Amino acid sequence: MTHEHTDSAGWREGELFELDAGGRLRDVHGAAPVKYSDGSSIDWFAEEAHARARTQMLHSQHGIRGFLLPAMEAAWMWLVVILTGVSIGVAGAWLDVLVKWLADLREGRCTYGFFYNQPACCSGLDPGELCTEWKSWSEFFGVRYIWAQAMLQSTIYVALAIVFAASAAILVQSYAPYAFHTGIPEIKAILSGYVLDAFLTPWTLVIKALGLALSVASGLVLGKEGPLVHVACCIASMLSRMFSQFKNNEAEKRKMLAAAAAAGVSVAFGSPLGGVLFGLEELDTFAKEFDVMWRGFVASAVAAVALQYVDPFGTSKLVLFQVTSSSVTWGRFELIPWLALGVIGGVLGSVLIKLNVQVALLRRYSLIQEYPVLEVIGVSAVTASVSFLLVANLFQECDPSRGDYHGLCNPTALWENVFLLLDLRHDGPAGIFMPTIAIGACLGRAIGLIMQSFQRSYPEAWLFESCSPDPTIRCISPGFYAVVGAAAMLGGLTGALSHVLPIMVAVMTAKMVGDALGSDGIYPVWIALRRYPWLPPVYFKDKGATGASFMRNVDDVVVLEDMEHTLDELERLTTSNTFNGFPVLKNGKLIGYVTRDRLQVAVKGGGARKAYFSTADWNPEAAEQAVDLTTSLEPSMLFLRRDTPQEVVISMFQKLNIRRILFTQAGGLFAGMVTKSDIVALLNKHFPHAGALAERT
Repeated sequence: MTHEHTDSAGWREGELFELDAGGRLRDVHGAAPVKYSDGSSIDWFAEEAHARARTQMLHSQHGIRGFLLPAMEAAWMWLVVILTGVSIGVAGAWLDVLVKWLADLREGRCTYGFFYNQPACCSGLDPGELCTEWKSWSEFFGVRYIWAQAMLQSTIYVALAIVFAASAAILVQSYAPYAFHTGIPEIKAILSGYVLDAFLTPWTLVIKALGLALSVASGLVLGKEGPLVHVACCIASMLSRMFSQFKNNEAEKRKMLAAAAAAGVSVAFGSPLGGVLFGLEELDTFAKEFDVMWRGFVASAVAAVALQYVDPFGTSKLVLFQVTSSSVTWGRFELIPWLALGVIGGVLGSVLIKLNVQVALLRRYSLIQEYPVLEVIGVSAVTASVSFLLVANLFQECDPSRGDYHGLCNPTALWENVFLLLDLRHDGPAGIFMPTIAIGACLGRAIGLIMQSFQRSYPEAWLFESCSPDPTIRCISPGFYAVVGAAAMLGGLTGALSHVLPIMVAVMTAKMVGDALGSDGIYPVWIALRRYPWLPPVYFKDKGATGASFMRNVDDVVVLEDMEHTLDELERLTTSNTFNGFPVLKNGKLIGYVTRDRLQVAVKGGGARKAYFSTADWNPEAAEQAVDLTTSLEPSMLFLRRDTPQEVVISMFQKLNIRRILFTQAGGLFAGMVTKSDIVALLNKHFPHAGALAERT
C-alpha cells in the first residue's frame, strides 16, 4: 500500500503553491526547497509531486493569468534549452580553435600573428601556392643544419607537450578535482538521481574546458567527446539556476541535464541525431521521459547550428573526420571482411574494457596514485616522442593530386603499411572515444588495404566479378574500411545512407560478440568501480527468491517507536549516525518512515517532551508533554509483503526511481527494508572490482 500523496505539512498537491502579489509562484509554507547533500539520492516522488503541484497552480489561475503563466513557464523552459544549445555549440567551437592553436604551436608559429594557427595563418592562398607566413621553429630561429633543425623541432615539440599536459594535471589537482576523467559515468549517475553538485560547479566547468584543451593539444590520444558531455551539463546546470522551475526541482533539473548531454555529443561529432541516439542508448531519462527526447533534439540541433556558424575547422562542415571517396557503391563480397571487422571489434572492445579496469586499479593501488602530475608528465613525454598524427589520414582516400599520407598510398609497401596500422603503440594511453576510434580505424584500413591488394592482384577472380574491369575505377575503398572498423569498435553510426548496411553489419556483429564475452559496457563498469547508486536497466531473474532473502532484517535496522523517545534523544540519534532515515513503529507495526534530515529539523532544541508519530489512541490530555511529528513522516512510501518475489522488488526500484521499500509480515508487523544501495550492490555482485575506486572516507 502507499500513503496518500501529501507534503510534509499535510497539504495536498494542489495546495503546495500560491501566487504572490507580483504574480510569482511561492511555497505555501514559506519553507526553502529541500537541499540534498552530495552523496545522497533525490526523492523522485517528492520532486515530481512538487512539479505537478506547480503546474496545477499555474493552470488554476483565472483570466489572462491562467493563460499567460503556463505559457511563460513553457517559454522559459525552451529558452533554457536554446541557450544551452547555443552555449554548448560556442564552447565546443572555442575548444576546437584553442586545441588547434596549441597543437600547431608545438611545430611553429605564424610570422604576422602569434595567435593564428596554421590554417588561419595560410588562409587566402591560391591552390598550389606555398605558404611563407607559417614557419617551423627551426625556420623562425634561422637554424640551417638539418641535425640542429631536427633537434630543435623535437625538443620544442616534446617540451610543449609536457608543459600542456602538466598544466592540465596541476589545474585539476589544485582547483577542480571533479574535472578528472571523461565525466560520462558521473553524469549517468546524476541523471538517475545521484546528488553530486560539486561535479557541476562553474569552477569545474572552467578547469574542465581549459584542461581538456591542454590535454588534447599535448598530443595525448585523448578525445574531447566524453568530456564535452560534462562541459555541456555544467553549462546547463549554471543556466538552470537562473530559473526557479529548475533551481527548486531536482527532477526537472535532471531532465535539462539529459538534454544538455545529448547536445554535448552533437557538438563532439557534428551530429544532432547522434546526440539523441546517444541519449536513448546511454541515458535512462530519454527512455522514460518522451519530452526529454524533444528537448535533447532541439538542444542538439541548436548546438550544431552554433558550431557550424563559428566554423572552427574552417571547412564549413560540422565534422573533423570524413570519408573522402568517389565510390558510392560496394560489392557483396565486402560483407565478409566487414563481418570479420565486427567480430574483431567485439573481441577487442571486451578486452579493452577489462584492460581499462586493470590499469585503473593499478593506478589506484600503486605509487602512481601518489604522484599524478609526474605520471602525466611521463606519459605525455613518451607519447610526444613516439607518436605522430595518423587518425585523420585513415579516413582519406588516395588521390594523386594530394600528398601520400605517411606512405599509406604506396602500393608496393602493403605489408609495411599493414604492420604500421596494426602497431597499436601509436595510440598510446588515452580515454575512451578517440583511442577506440583510432584502433578500429587502424584495423579497418589494414583490412581494406589487404582486400584492395587482393583485388588488384586477382581482378578476374569470381569474388571480384562486381568490380569494374577498368583498373582506373576504384573498387575497394580502404578509407571506408577505416570507418567500418571505427564503428565496429565504438558501436557508432554514420549519416552516409549508401553505407548504412555495412556499418550496421559490423556494429551488430561487434555488439553480439561483445555481449557474449561480457554484458557490461565501459560506463556501467566505471560506475560500479566508483560505487555510484545507479541501477543498470537489466532484467533480473530471482530463481524463486523473495524480498525476505536480501532485505535488512528488523534486528539490523534502527527503528523509532511511537511515544518512546524524547526530542533530545532523537536529536542525539540523528547526530550520532549517518543513516538516511528510520522506520517508525507502533507496537511492532509499521506506521511510516522519517528521513534523518527531516527529523533533525523537527526535533532541534525540543527538550524532554515525547515524540508521537500516530494519532491513533492519542490522549489529548498528554498534549503538553508530547510533540506531534506525524507531518514529518514521508508522504509516499511503498510497503510490500516480505514474500514478494525479488524480481518484482528490483523492477520497482528500476521503474519507479524509489529510494527504499519497507517490508511487512502478517498483521502489519515490520519485517525489514531494502534500499537502492542494496539493489545496486546486488546487481553488481558479479563484478569483482565493484567499489574499488570509490572515494575514501
